[in-house]
Formats: sequence, structure tokens, C-alpha cells
Amino acid sequence: MKKITLFAALFIASITFAQTTQDSTKVTSEKQINTAQRMLANTSGSPLTIGGYGEITYNQPEGDNGELDVQRLVIMAGYKFNDEVQFITEIEFEHVKEVFVEQAFINYNVADNVSLRGGLMLVPMGIVNEYHEPTTFNGVERTSVDNKIVPTTWREIGVGVNGRIPNASLSYQAYIFNGFKSSEANGDEVNGLLKGSNGLRGGRQKGIQSTIDTPNFAAKLDYYGMPGLRLGLSGYFGKTQAEDGIDEIDGSSIGISMVGFDARYNFKRFTARGQFVYASLSDTEDYNNLTGKDLGSALMGYYVEGAYNLLPLTAKQKLFAFARYEAYDTHANTDGALIENDAYNRTDITAGLSYHIAPGVVVKGDYQIKDNNVDGGEVANQLNFGVGVWF
Repeated sequence: MKKITLFAALFIASITFAQTTQDSTKVTSEKQINTAQRMLANTSGSPLTIGGYGEITYNQPEGDNGELDVQRLVIMAGYKFNDEVQFITEIEFEHVKEVFVEQAFINYNVADNVSLRGGLMLVPMGIVNEYHEPTTFNGVERTSVDNKIVPTTWREIGVGVNGRIPNASLSYQAYIFNGFKSSEANGDEVNGLLKGSNGLRGGRQKGIQSTIDTPNFAAKLDYYGMPGLRLGLSGYFGKTQAEDGIDEIDGSSIGISMVGFDARYNFKRFTARGQFVYASLSDTEDYNNLTGKDLGSALMGYYVEGAYNLLPLTAKQKLFAFARYEAYDTHANTDGALIENDAYNRTDITAGLSYHIAPGVVVKGDYQIKDNNVDGGEVANQLNFGVGVWF
């Protein structure tokens, strides 16, 4: 409780006094954009735009061998057919050996501040799922909340609308997506893809021959009406998908209701951000009985972070010292005979430096103190270093 109080105080103090610019576009939080948004705003005069980002990391858990990894190398391309129609795609190479299409969508501007969009898109939940370029967040690794609760990078195929209401300082997104895949046939048995340790993460279909039974709805509102401040409210509602032949079996699918709140705020050399996500899952007792898994009926996670730029605002480079507290529980609740696993109730404290040596290039280092709710349980702390680029 003392840790939570300390970091809550840090976050509130940062909200009161904070500001810094963390992304390569040198804009404040309320105007922060990602690569796809930057390409959609193409004013270069050329219909073709190219961009990308990448991360190379070193992770050293206490007591184990370290790991060096080219975590991801991403190439993005955009093409502007005319003033109304654009295409954006993102190709990702992970760990040198895996290739994924992370985004591939058409954007059609039907009116001022209103666009229709269809294809493979990011689900608008939280901060990092949409803003995951390495220069836009502190820490070598993305937050655990945006891994175990929001299964970043979370993208699915869908269609929807997005835009702005300038007079109200609001931006909005609303989409219909295919959902998570919860189960598949394995001979005469049903194989479950969702489990207690990482919640919904194993069910991401990623646009790979995705099965769809029941469409899902996702939406987000962002408020940017105060200088330096951006507030987000997200929602995701629907059911998971199961393969033909087993989709009528009780327990092959579950219901999902997920809501999230996020905040970013900047003032001069200080910055703060925070996020809270809660997901209620229905029919998990039948799902676990059918598949033998241990999926919880509720997932919950939050974090608060404060940072300070140690260099003068007039300097071309930026050096952020930051600290973050996050708590996340993939067994926030369970149904039936399933007992909550305290090992899934976890906390991370991360502190370190982010050194932006040029716009679009960052060198990072941090140390993570990890814990869970098991009496006497030991979780290895971890030292991390990394370099990231965004262009």
C-alpha cells in the first residue's frame, strides 16, 4: 500500500507540474501522433511515404543468462491516391525470424474531420497499443499492463469511422472487428487458446485467416482541450470466436467487456502518464471445464508514471529520468471452482533513463523490481538496455 501511495502521489504531482515532449514529432501530449497518423497527414507533395521504427534490446534477469534481441524492425508505407483516399500498411519483422502484417487499411476522408476506415487496424485501447514506437514511451520494454491485460500489439480486421469534433476538443474512433479466437478443434478435443497467466493474449488472430462468428465493437474518445493534457476513454465489447464444428459447444466462446481510461500530461520538463484497464469475462467456468484452462473471469491493470527531462529545454537532446509503478492481475476474479492464483497478481516498479540523442533516436536503460502476491514467492528482478529508432 505504501508503494501505491508513493507512486500515486508522484503521478498527481506530475499532473500538477509536468511537461515534456517524448516523441519524434516534437509535439505535446494532446497533439501526439503515431506513424500511421503522420503518414495520413502527408503534405510532402509525393503520393508515396515511407517510415518505420525498430528496437534492439538486452534483458538481464537476476540469476539467469541475459538475452540480446532484435525485438522488431518495422517498415511502414503509405500511398495517397487522391485527397480523399489513402492506404497505410505496416510490415513487422520480429526477433529476426517472424514476419507479420501489423496494419493494412484504407482511409477514406468523407468530410472535414470524418473518415471511414477498413482493413487490418489497431484496436484503440489504452496508450501503447496505438502509440508503440520506441521513442514515444519510457522504458526498454512496453508496460506489462499493455502486454498481459491489453494484449499489445492488438490488431484485427474491421471497419469503422474516426474523426474529430474540434469545437469540443474531442477525437473519436468506432469500429466493428472480428474478435479473439478462444478455441479450436484438436482431434476429438477442444483446444483452448486463452489462459490465466496472460489472459486474452493467445487469442489474437492478427489477420491470419481469421475466423469470425460474432463481430465485436471497439470505440475510443480522446479529449485534448487543455494545454498539455490528453484524456482517453476506451471500450471493447463482444464475444470470442470458435472454429466451425465446435462453435456451438457450450464453453467454446466467452463474452468480453473491457473498459480503459488513460491520461497524458506535459508541462515544461516534466511529464506524467497513467492508465487503468478492467475486463469482465463471462462464461469462463464453462470455458475452463471444456478446455482445461484456468482463465479468470476478470482482468485488471493500471500504472502511473512520472518523468523529468534533466537537460535544459533549449538543448537539442533530451534525457528523461523516470519511475513507473504498475499492478496487473489476470485473476482479478474467477468463476466456479477455479481458485484465484496469487502468482497472477503482479507488480512492477521500473526506474531508468531515456536519452534522446536526436529526434527519432533513443537509448534506454532501466531496472525493474518485480513481485507477485504469493507469500514467499520470488520473481526475478531485471536490468534492461535498448536502442530505438523512429523515422
